[in-house]
Amino acid sequence: MHRRGHERDPAHHHRQADDRAESGVSGSDDRSGEGREGLNRPRPTGPDDRSGEGREGLNRAGLPRLPLAGLRILSFEQFGAGPFATMHLADLGAEVVKVEQPATEGEPPGDIARHTGGHALGHDDSQYFQSFNRNKRSLTLDLRKPGAREALHRLVRDADAVLNNLRGDLPVKLGLDHAALAAVKPGIVCVHLSGYGRSGPRAAWPAYDYLAQAEAGFCALTGEPEQLPARAGLSVVDFLSGLTAATALLAGVMGARASGRGCDLDVSLYDVAMHSLTYVATWYLNDGTDLPRRPRGGHPFVVPCEMFPTADGHVFVMCIKPGFWRSFCDIAGVPGLPGDPRFKGFDDRLANRTALMDLLDPVMRGRTSAEWMALLAGRVPVAPVLGLGAALDSPYFRDQGGVLALPHPARPDLKVVASPIRLDGARLAGRAGPAHGADSAAVLAEAGYTPAEIDHLRALGAV
Repeated sequence: MHRRGHERDPAHHHRQADDRAESGVSGSDDRSGEGREGLNRPRPTGPDDRSGEGREGLNRAGLPRLPLAGLRILSFEQFGAGPFATMHLADLGAEVVKVEQPATEGEPPGDIARHTGGHALGHDDSQYFQSFNRNKRSLTLDLRKPGAREALHRLVRDADAVLNNLRGDLPVKLGLDHAALAAVKPGIVCVHLSGYGRSGPRAAWPAYDYLAQAEAGFCALTGEPEQLPARAGLSVVDFLSGLTAATALLAGVMGARASGRGCDLDVSLYDVAMHSLTYVATWYLNDGTDLPRRPRGGHPFVVPCEMFPTADGHVFVMCIKPGFWRSFCDIAGVPGLPGDPRFKGFDDRLANRTALMDLLDPVMRGRTSAEWMALLAGRVPVAPVLGLGAALDSPYFRDQGGVLALPHPARPDLKVVASPIRLDGARLAGRAGPAHGADSAAVLAEAGYTPAEIDHLRALGAV
């Protein structure tokens, strides 16, 4: 079996389809998911509820019922993009059963994110893993082993969607596409998040966020002019792809609940990266405009809209509207600049950007970043240019509830960044991501397996 290298190298955390995921994970029979007409019907509430809400109105995380309570997702996921997609859904109440590879001799068990980036949390867990997997359950299942496909089919009967972020050629081999699962449940929605899609000459190619950034032009658009192209500091294509896949999944489930028929939905890193070019792509496609990089991360056409040096760092000022430009000049003590013919209009300032910066830079260096923030905030769009630590220690970020306490058995004081979604004004709560295979027995029992049958699956290496 082909395996890609550098599995533990932090520069390769953005892989979408390690062949190891052929050893997926799943199990459950139909307790209430599909009615006689093939329509999803409400799942019962009570001690045997599969939807995530019990008799006391709490979901499996012990939290109040959330908007996506009752949505059940089987997710064959790893690393960043897939787990990022399902974490957002789990935060909002979906029951996400994370399917992982069982322990195999010579291989680190489960999602490789458990062993990525250092900062270990006991055995087979890490802070990297916890950044993407809160509020989920973990089931181990190797779809290549005897009995595993039957377990998958039992789980599918009680699921709304099956998501994977495998290499594009693997879902059909593993029986994770709608053609394979529709016979089990016609209304099942199958979401495939791959590098280049499930068809075409690149279907079997391994994929990484960094490669998508490079090929889609992100790197060429990023950095200082005349310098080497630069990638974004984070895996932005992974995250955008995860959000796109989550949107596709919800749309598919809504359609299936209305029609009784599921579907395949495909999202690829490459397509998402290209789609994210948005307006710069439109300019090129229609007028052949190949957008140049601007100094200091500047806007392609609006000046000043860039970083300025201060006495102790930088601030980013955005004079997107004429009123902001006039206000900025008044506050900065250069009220005559808007009347200068060189700087009066947008096109004038763009054509004379170098001359304008020569005048403004000494002014901006005359005060600290904090002083400029105090003067400009709320009147001119402005932000301090912060390092990672300063961003996370920002009083504004902390006061807004940006840090979520996520107690972990190996780290009771574990903290992560909270969901950006607020429900009725409150941040979404959470629990730590599951230990490897922590819920296997429970999930299989819910699927109708007896303890003896579960032991048999373990003996076969399927669980």
